[in-house]
Amino acid sequence: MSTDSATTTSFTTSGVQLDVNKVSDSDLAPYVTLQRAANYLAGAMIFLKSNVLLENPLKPDDIKPRLLGHWGTCPGINLTYAHCTRLIKQHNLNMLFVTGPGHGAPANLANLFLERSITKYYPKYSYDREGLERLIRGFSWPSGFPSHTNSEVPGQIHEGGELGYALAVSFGAVLDNPDLIVTCIIGDGEAETGPTATAWHAFKYLDPAKSGAVLPVLHLNGFKIANRTIYGCMSDDELIALFSGYGYQVRIVTDNMDTLQRDMAVSLGWAVQEIQAIQKAARSGNKPIYKPRWPIVILRSPKGWTGPKEAHGKPIEGTFHAHQVPLPKAKKDDEELKLLESWLLEYHPDKLFDKKHGYAPVKEIQDCFPDDEALRMGMRIETHEGSYKKLDTPRWEDYCIDKDEDTSSMDATGGYLAEVIKRNHSTFRIFSPDELTSNKLTRVLDATNRTMEWDKDLFTKGGRIIEVLSEHTCQGLLQGYTLTGRTGLFPSYEAFLGIITTMLIQYAKFLKLGEETLWRRPVPSINYIESSTLWRQEHNGFSHQNPAFLNNLMNLKSNMIRIYLPPDANCMVSTIDHCLRSTNYINLVISAKNPTPLWITSAEKAAEHCRAGISVWCEYSTDGGKEPDVVIAGCGVETTFEAVAAAALLHKDCPDLRVRLVNVTDLMVLGQTHSHRLSQDEFEAIFTPDKPVVFNFHGYPSAIHSLAYDRVSGRRMSVHGYNEEGTTTTPFRMLTANGCSRYDLAIDALHKVQPNHPTVNIKARTLISNYQHAIRQHEKYIEEYGTDPEELSQKPRF
Repeated sequence: MSTDSATTTSFTTSGVQLDVNKVSDSDLAPYVTLQRAANYLAGAMIFLKSNVLLENPLKPDDIKPRLLGHWGTCPGINLTYAHCTRLIKQHNLNMLFVTGPGHGAPANLANLFLERSITKYYPKYSYDREGLERLIRGFSWPSGFPSHTNSEVPGQIHEGGELGYALAVSFGAVLDNPDLIVTCIIGDGEAETGPTATAWHAFKYLDPAKSGAVLPVLHLNGFKIANRTIYGCMSDDELIALFSGYGYQVRIVTDNMDTLQRDMAVSLGWAVQEIQAIQKAARSGNKPIYKPRWPIVILRSPKGWTGPKEAHGKPIEGTFHAHQVPLPKAKKDDEELKLLESWLLEYHPDKLFDKKHGYAPVKEIQDCFPDDEALRMGMRIETHEGSYKKLDTPRWEDYCIDKDEDTSSMDATGGYLAEVIKRNHSTFRIFSPDELTSNKLTRVLDATNRTMEWDKDLFTKGGRIIEVLSEHTCQGLLQGYTLTGRTGLFPSYEAFLGIITTMLIQYAKFLKLGEETLWRRPVPSINYIESSTLWRQEHNGFSHQNPAFLNNLMNLKSNMIRIYLPPDANCMVSTIDHCLRSTNYINLVISAKNPTPLWITSAEKAAEHCRAGISVWCEYSTDGGKEPDVVIAGCGVETTFEAVAAAALLHKDCPDLRVRLVNVTDLMVLGQTHSHRLSQDEFEAIFTPDKPVVFNFHGYPSAIHSLAYDRVSGRRMSVHGYNEEGTTTTPFRMLTANGCSRYDLAIDALHKVQPNHPTVNIKARTLISNYQHAIRQHEKYIEEYGTDPEELSQKPRF
């Protein structure tokens, strides 16, 4: 036995050994019937549009015109769901069910209907014949449920369209939820993904004294869409060695059909006992277990088990042919039609749905579920109603800087977040891919520790920060934490937040449909900070210069996207405070970690600027409040600095030129579909109806062009931004390399104004030549000294 084991369960090189005869087949009979009903409904959902209980001979007209769905994983999901339900009823467990094989939605929907969860939230799917017909016909049908799980499906906290994220989401859900167990079924195809590979280690960040537990069920049916899986080809010894090395106690449920039901029942029961033993040791006041071995159940079962065995002389069950629609030609092929009918009749639907009671599921099935509906997995309060826990946030104004001195926006934010952590011991966490200190949020460590239960120095310290060098795992943890009502923050290097782009897109789809689903309540916004941005990667270089995550967000539904580029520390703290208090948004804040000037030293004025999202900065403009000759706009920390510097440069060298300086802190005000948008009149009041605009932007110019493409006529707006020019160089050289320096902006402004301004026209050629020369001289300077001249980082003075 391992000395780290929580209990006296036998642990050998052959895995955990259990007596499968501890339960009898008769005890499990109702739950086998439950599975039979769920399997029938799952199969019927994929194929039938009428004659849903097969009371008449099956005809081609009974088959849907488009057969969509994934049968192969459904029986394993139904097996696991049934035995989890049995444990919930026996022990009054608080359990959620997360389905990694998300395209197994027919199984989820079948179980949710049988336990009445579908009926509760969608009365049209009534617990009778009419409801059955609507459920079966409506699957993968216009206005019905889709072929994968999503936020329209009760009890779900995971968008099932893309594989790989279920396990991390499950661990996020149990953080700070000490009484919750999440059973997460992971398909062996999904287990091949990179995100799942790191998520296996997420239990090492769980403090069993204060958080719940995840029970992973790795479902090995051997095949994915067209070939075998990696895990399905591994022997028991190899699987045990792998997961034992990760730190799990491994129980393998074999595919012996004679003992499978008892094996699964005993194995899940053992797993729950192990979880409770680990938690009891951590919570009892006795010495907690260091490196407890949490349980994992590996379930072997045939692909498409209980489905058709073969068709046209080729095997189906136990092969990849069972993955999606096992009889795809059933509507047109007589052999497949007869096979479909005989297959579905083998479940004996006439014995599963009670004709005397309106074709509701028979009493044997109804009695499988806990009497307390709140314990049924589709009705868990954590998943949809009443779970949002509003943060106790401090006055952000108390963390503003009222001195005219260079300040790190991230450092100021760290002070604010430290107080948030102190006030919210179980409802706020930071998830970071090992970049907290690098991104200058070190002050949060004054209020909390990092957490990592396998680190002897952090063991039982109860930290609020999870640092794991996997953006996928951070995102999954954040999603699970957020969708169960708590608030999180994900700070990251700008260049690498894009790693989780597809995860975020899946989350955004979940959020969109959740908002349109009346019974789902608001959840906290999901919050990102991008720091260590492309403009200050002088020690990392070109590989770390990538602002594309911003563009990816812009393509999502505008009503849920918020993109902020606060220009200084005071605006940054105000913005973060707003984000943490908001709900149902995806907030992206782009900031700088290096000390930069404070443009707004008054908290009141910073709040005004952030509320408006865009302002004319009169103190840095030279138009005297009148019609300008040119508008220079900045969006982003470094690019705003250069915009102000360009205005100061032109004021010194060309005082007759009237320059209006504009700052944009809420990017989406520039578009025309966002709720924060400027009206056209407001846009023209700031940018004028016809004067040239020189826009200096933090990221790719395409972002501004796409937002303002029909706001400005002709070519009067030019956008400077990142143009994929970079290397290991000085900060100012990065600006000149991409045409975003003060000199580039001034040159552009002079070119635009020159034809219509006689006074400027006289000086323009000389000034343009001088500025071009200054750029060349700067290149020579850094080659000699290796750093920028000090005056280039000094706050411009007017």
